[in-house]
Amino acid sequence: MEKHIDLNTILQAEATEAATLLSNHVRHCARAAVLNMIQEEVELLCGASYNPSSESPCFRAGSAPSSIYIEGKRTSVRRPRVRELTEDGTREVTIKTLQAARDPHEWENMVHRAILCGVSGRDQARLQAHELKGMTKSNISRLWAQRAGTLIREMNETDLSDFQMIALMLDGLSLSHELHVIVALGIDTEGHKRVLGYTVGASESYEVSKDLLSSLVRRGLAAATGTPLVVLDGADALRKAVLEFWPDAPIQRCLVHKERNLRGYLSRKHHGRLRLFFSELRKAQGEEAALEILKKMEDWIGGINAQALVSLQEARGDMIAWFRLGGPATLNQTFLSTNHIENSMRNLRKHLGRVKRWRPETDMASRWVASGLWIAQRGFRRVRGYRDLPVLAKKLQARHAVCQEEA
Repeated sequence: MEKHIDLNTILQAEATEAATLLSNHVRHCARAAVLNMIQEEVELLCGASYNPSSESPCFRAGSAPSSIYIEGKRTSVRRPRVRELTEDGTREVTIKTLQAARDPHEWENMVHRAILCGVSGRDQARLQAHELKGMTKSNISRLWAQRAGTLIREMNETDLSDFQMIALMLDGLSLSHELHVIVALGIDTEGHKRVLGYTVGASESYEVSKDLLSSLVRRGLAAATGTPLVVLDGADALRKAVLEFWPDAPIQRCLVHKERNLRGYLSRKHHGRLRLFFSELRKAQGEEAALEILKKMEDWIGGINAQALVSLQEARGDMIAWFRLGGPATLNQTFLSTNHIENSMRNLRKHLGRVKRWRPETDMASRWVASGLWIAQRGFRRVRGYRDLPVLAKKLQARHAVCQEEA
């Protein structure tokens, strides 16, 4: 009956009040569930309260104040005490369910999550004042550094031999004039995305890009199809590094980046027409249709701006690499742009926006990048059209076989 009344109250409340009531209701239910589990363990040890076990050496010994963690918040409870008969007298018995529910690591995880989600050390006391009692900003910062160090190892040292990569995306981000980060994101044969690793360097150079890919290969990364589909934003350094490890990889130029680049050459009145051309190109069904649209775009741009035409022709081959491969049209939206890694980089930029001054002489940048990518990765979903990835896999395997024969 109490549950029914609580739910009615929630339904009748205003939106903001309903959210609070719902949260409290969920916490109440979780608290009751944990206490029931604790009581069940006590009964297993001692028997029912109305019929204690005569064979068990354990017996009830009253209760004492304690606390448990529910959704990262400490909640006060009365813990049942159990003692056990021994040769020397009696001793306290640890109730494992209670011990798990009041694990201090859960508190650390709560603080860690709060910091990683953008809450500063200075604001921590305002989150859960009763939980952070006695914790200074320095202690919280040390906890943050410790956990971020763990994330660095997870991002850049985890074995990748079990990841069946079918596509690879690389992108760079400038942190300051002397710090740049390059991130690698992979898509497996079932459409799952994963941050494979990152590297921090003084620039987005070939050497830094090569070091990143070398690290991935050393950790066991390999394309499930012999060679992966690679989608880049057009950076020459990234392209050169990719071809160092996968010489026959089809490299698709991000159409979003190329359209943005061409807009820089054209006056504003031509931007609408350019957008229509790229929209048609993204919907093209096969190489022949893509070439036809590209030819029309070249004819139009050639009569407007010579430099824009040179820029378009320079990227011509990479702009239709996906269509030349013969990938299914249902995956056009997935592989004709670097949107998947761009979304991760957008979340990373938001996370790094809290940093006011970078210290290149420390691992500060690596810690912040690792934590930002960790947050971004938590929201990953399968790519659109993942059911047609087996078709792409066959295309890539056939291409790889042909390249191997020609070599």
